[in-house]
Amino acid sequence: MSSPSKRREMDLMKLMMSDYKVEMINDGMQEFYVEFHGPKDCPYHGGVWRIRVELPDAYPYKSPSIGFINKIYHPNVDEMSGSVCLDVINQTWSPMFDLVNVFEVFLPQLLLYPNPSDPLNGEAAALMMRDRTTYDQRVKEYCEKYAKPEDADAAPEAKSCDEELSEDEYACSDEEVAGKADP
Repeated sequence: MSSPSKRREMDLMKLMMSDYKVEMINDGMQEFYVEFHGPKDCPYHGGVWRIRVELPDAYPYKSPSIGFINKIYHPNVDEMSGSVCLDVINQTWSPMFDLVNVFEVFLPQLLLYPNPSDPLNGEAAALMMRDRTTYDQRVKEYCEKYAKPEDADAAPEAKSCDEELSEDEYACSDEEVAGKADP
């Protein structure tokens, strides 16, 4: 790979060939939507989300911007903007990672192992720590209300492509690897 643009093109093609539904936002290869299904064995199972991905000019040396377009109830996802607090995307990204890692490893791990001690959604974090059964029920309600397959197809934009994440949205300080559950 001789350039970031070549790598971007290769990673995007690899994602498309991995059976993900990818919808380009414009003619370039820097902004697109990906249909993401909740992983099995968790309350997000059966949910379908539209994820907006923006690749910076310096990708893969700089991490992609990832955001949920349709609503999700999760301690590490801002309910209004859809921005994600995930250490591996926000702080410890490496050029060794690619887009398939994001959708096959990082996002499923985020949903399987929420981290309520470093929340973007304080209400979800508090409920998860206080009453896991009620939290799981709320997650399922959100999935039924906002994350049906037709919701992923028709989800409105949460943010325009001109808006940048605020400092607060990048302020998560998750030091744990996304795959480790809190004891």
